[in-house]
Amino acid sequence: MHFVTGGAYNGKAKWVRTFYGVTDEHCWKSVFNEKKMLPDDSQLYGDLVVLEGVEHWIKELTLDVDFLECRELWRSLLSIWQAWETERQERTVVIIGTDLSKGIVPMEKEDRDWRDMTGWAYQDLTAVADRVDVIWYGLNQKLK
Repeated sequence: MHFVTGGAYNGKAKWVRTFYGVTDEHCWKSVFNEKKMLPDDSQLYGDLVVLEGVEHWIKELTLDVDFLECRELWRSLLSIWQAWETERQERTVVIIGTDLSKGIVPMEKEDRDWRDMTGWAYQDLTAVADRVDVIWYGLNQKLK
């Protein structure tokens, strides 16, 4: 599993496309095209799966359930994606998520909850990922 993060509009998706040579035959699930959908293994295909905008899927979870259930659901999804990936050696799941931790703390409780949950979710993701990259202005820094 590969986690790619960084600031909004810093070139994360472009970097992933270039790094992996993404084509139309790869599975690219984006919250920007398919809102309110958390992909499970039945929606994954091919050898490369890219899940873009996970912070928005996490936000949907925070609106529907409490923190504990949200974290359990997130960890369950990570397990599903990880199991799907390990079924065949050539499979890779790439998860792209925007870093929400920088800047001013939001005033609205909903937004603070989303920011907190996203931070915890990214910690969980980083723990299970084989590789983690931060993208700033189109340049990557490999963290793991």
